[in-house]
Amino acid sequence: MTMASIEAPAGFVPALGVSFGAIGTGATPVDPDHPLPVTAVAWQGAATTAPVAGTASAATLAGPFAPALGRPIWLTLMGSWTGTVKLLRSTDGGTTRLPMTIGGSGWGSFQGNCNEPVAEESVAGATYYLDIAVTSGTLSYRVTQ
Repeated sequence: MTMASIEAPAGFVPALGVSFGAIGTGATPVDPDHPLPVTAVAWQGAATTAPVAGTASAATLAGPFAPALGRPIWLTLMGSWTGTVKLLRSTDGGTTRLPMTIGGSGWGSFQGNCNEPVAEESVAGATYYLDIAVTSGTLSYRVTQ
């Protein structure tokens, strides 16, 4: 197949193209030798992982949640409650459970209702837990994919 060239000025094809690159570097034009840096993802169907769900009105450790790899993990917290819920991750069967952090500071700590993706796992055997400290009311929680 012969590729037609684009020449400016053209009355029906604008003289621009798609490029990519890192901030502060030169742009790389998209062409057959430099395709867009994307990955095609095959449809995986519905998740088959068993959710961790329940209610708490006091201190509780919920889990483990064993996620499928490469899928978002969703945390849902509902109810009329006060307290803190911390998302913990383990890679040694739950012996060591570490809080989720970004740059060393905790971000996986919740003080209110939520329904959001909180992680996507790539390490086989990793598990997730909720460290729940409800000081009043009743919390309904669910960790799922």
